Amino acid sequence: MDSFHWTQLLNPEFYINLEIGGVAVGIYVVLFIVFAETGLFAGFFLPGDSLLFLAGIYSNELMATVMPMDSDFLNVTVLSVFVALAGIVGNTFGYWFGAKSGTYLYKKEDSFWFKKKYLIQSHDFFEKHGGRAIIFARFLPVIRTFAPIIAGVVGMEKKKFMLFNIISSVLWSFTLIFAGHYLQELFLGWGIDLKSHIEIIIIGIVLVTTVPVIVNAIKGNKVTEEEAAEKIADKE
Repeated sequence: MDSFHWTQLLNPEFYINLEIGGVAVGIYVVLFIVFAETGLFAGFFLPGDSLLFLAGIYSNELMATVMPMDSDFLNVTVLSVFVALAGIVGNTFGYWFGAKSGTYLYKKEDSFWFKKKYLIQSHDFFEKHGGRAIIFARFLPVIRTFAPIIAGVVGMEKKKFMLFNIISSVLWSFTLIFAGHYLQELFLGWGIDLKSHIEIIIIGIVLVTTVPVIVNAIKGNKVTEEEAAEKIADKE
């Protein structure tokens, strides 16, 4: 057995192929990470987009551990449904946490698990896009972790939130998982196995998904912590 090194935690493939006591637990880890990244403010560092793309590549292997099916289409579809449900539950928990915590998070000190600047950036994003921010945020690292919390803090209507929550979860999971699965099939037809180029795929996805966040930060237009707290207070 290969020795473990902490850098493996940065590789989504590590989670997908994870075994405990000889038992494959990859699919459970994937679902938990999706929940954590969208429902726990500590989940902003988890590999969401690249994880789902790779899950699509490994969809048959993942589904074989819980619900073996002969159809590739059923495997990738059911996996996408599972992930969408995990995302819906995660966002709902984030919304609930935001509604209960109120402005407490704006007074919380920074720690390894919590960065106030991300909360404020997400607030700006939410202010700019409104309810659509829940959908847009799904495809943006960091922002997707805090968007449902902000929605709860500002008191977004529950029915409206759940509508955007469901739409965004389905779009996010089906788009990335289906893309991973069918691009793998396409490239296999050309004699290229994407599983042999995981590092390049991860770097590419990280660049594509993080550039918008970086550009937004560089452009500025960020409110101060006090201004953000005032905006929240005005909505209470």
